[in-house]
Order: sequence, then structure tokens, then C-alpha cells
Amino acid sequence: MVAAVVVGMSSCKKPPQGAPMAMGPVPVTLEAADERTLTDWTALNGRVEAVETVEVRPRVSGELVSVSVTPGAFVKAGDELFRIDDRVYEAKLAQAKAELQRAEAGAVTAQREFGRAADLLKGKALSPEQAEARETVHLQAQAAVAAARAAVTAAALDVEFCGVKAAIAGRVGRALVTEGNVVSGMAGGATLLTTIVSVDPVYVYADVDENTLLKMGEARRAGAAKIPVELQLSGENGFPHKGEVESFDNRVDAGTGSMVLRAVFKDPEGMLTPGLFARLRLPVTGTWKGVTTSDSAIQTDLARKFVYVVDAAGLAQYRPVVLGDVIDGRRVIREGLKAGEQVVVRGHARIFMPGMPVVAAPAEAEKSEPKEREKP
Repeated sequence: MVAAVVVGMSSCKKPPQGAPMAMGPVPVTLEAADERTLTDWTALNGRVEAVETVEVRPRVSGELVSVSVTPGAFVKAGDELFRIDDRVYEAKLAQAKAELQRAEAGAVTAQREFGRAADLLKGKALSPEQAEARETVHLQAQAAVAAARAAVTAAALDVEFCGVKAAIAGRVGRALVTEGNVVSGMAGGATLLTTIVSVDPVYVYADVDENTLLKMGEARRAGAAKIPVELQLSGENGFPHKGEVESFDNRVDAGTGSMVLRAVFKDPEGMLTPGLFARLRLPVTGTWKGVTTSDSAIQTDLARKFVYVVDAAGLAQYRPVVLGDVIDGRRVIREGLKAGEQVVVRGHARIFMPGMPVVAAPAEAEKSEPKEREKP
């Protein structure tokens, strides 16, 4: 009985304390670093502005009898927005037409008298001085007709100006004056009724610092090809709006050390409202070849960035890297990684130390695995 107990206890003895524990490869998500044609971009803050902004003011004075403005609505060029009482101007037009008729009647009489002057002058029934006087009256009558016609045209324009119309197509603001108010059409002091801004295309203005200007080099010289630029509004992902740099200012502001850039964007959907804050992204260099990987592959060790590179033996090796910018959703690796090398992009928490064996996780396992918390 005693012998049996001794044999049983000896068979349950633990292995030596220093013996290594065998571990199987841990599942991780791998990705091959790739080489891409890249462009360095810079980000700028800007403001959206309308290409055309019109202040709607009357050209004649009078009482407003109708207002046809819906704030924020789109209007076409020529749409009537306000109407001024035109009764006084209609009366002036009628008066001008009557003056024209009187001038034309006087011109007919002067023409007849001038036509007889030549025959009377030959028969010496009329002195040369009298003939010249008839010619002068004839010319004056013609001038009176021309002046009367101009007066009719001016009076007709005043009647037309009683309908205040949109000068451009665009989005109209709120009416600043309501019906019943008397507005002025006096030059230099005309009443502001509303404003209209064009909606497509739009300008975006941004300040470019000196360093960025120097990096851009020949790209901003006059006559160079258009520089592409992308735009992002608050709350948008990426830079979905595409445009181009329309112009640079002609000097650097000595106070701010920057130059004003103007970009133009097509906006058929009317999303780029004048006054909106926007982020711009534009290239500062030409294209170049660079190694990239997913940003999720980057890990932090104190102040150093690193990735886990899986070698031919299937071991995760610690590799310090020098990072570049994120371009088109890919993290640029300036130093430390070659195209084609396999890097770990998910599952870092399972790697307790460099040199651990890993295996590529199946697609289903990758989908079901909870997203890891990004390391600082």
C-alpha cells in the first residue's frame, strides 16, 4: 500500500521551474507594405465666397407696392423681386410722348418752310439771310425731335425700373425693406433692398505661408498648369470636393508672412454656401515613390514608432520606423520598411514580446474580432 502511494506521487511531479512553455502561433491580421506613387499635400483653412455678389438697389424713388422675395430661394436673372409705384412715372412717360408729338409737328412745319426757301431765294423773293434763318429753324426743330425722343426713352426706362429685377442668377437674401416704405433711387444713396450671391461655381480664399510657397516652387508660376485642390467641409470624411487653384495674390503680406490663394470649385448641388469655413488640401511637391502601410500597423514604444514585421519563419520582429504623412488613407514609411514585407495590422495585443510566432487570421476571425483600442 505504501509503495503504491509513493509511485503515484512520483508520477505527478511538476516539470523543472526553468523549462520553457511551448506556445502555438497567435492569429493576427497581416498586410504587405506596398510602394505607391505619392504626392505631398498641405492643409489650409479657408472661407467660401461667391464669385458674384450683387446688392439689389432701386434706380428710381417711390413707394414699394410689392415684395416677391423668399429668403434663401434661387432666382434667375431678370426675375422681379420688388415693385415700386409706377403711376407718377407712367404720367411722366405720357407727358414725354406728348412733347415728342409737338416737336415732330414743329419739325414738319420747319421742313416745309426750309424746302420753299431755295425757290424763293432763286426768285429773289427771299434774302439770303432769311433763307439761312429758315435753315436754322429746320435744324433746331430736328434737334427738338431728337431731344423729345430721348426724353420718352428716359421716361420709359423709369417705368421699367419700377420693377426691381435680379441682375444675376443665384441665391437671394432676406428683404431688408417691406411694402409701404418709400425707397430712394438716388445715385450714391440708393436704398439697399436685398443681396444675391451666385452659387456655381464658388471661390475659396486661403492664406498660404512662406514655407509652403517655397515648397510649391514652379507650380505657382504664371502660366503653369492648374494646381489641383480638394476641399472638406465640417463633418465630412475626406476631401470630396475637387477644384483647382485659380490665382495667387501678387505679394506676400509682410505682417502675416502669407499670400492669399484663390481656388475655384464647381458646386452644382449648392452645398458650398458663401461664408462657410472649409479645409483645403493641395499638393506642394511633384510625385515620388514611397512605401506605405495601414496606419493601424503603427505602434508606439515610448517616443519611438515601430511595426511588427513577420519574417520567413513566421516570427513577429520588432522594427523601428520613421513615419511620413497619411496620404490617401495610407501611412507613409520614410525609413525602416521595404515594399512587400508583411506587417501586423491587427492583433498587436496578442504579441507579448518580439519574436513570438504568429499566423495570419482567417477572414471570418478578422471580421468577428472586436476592434482594438488605438495606442497613443
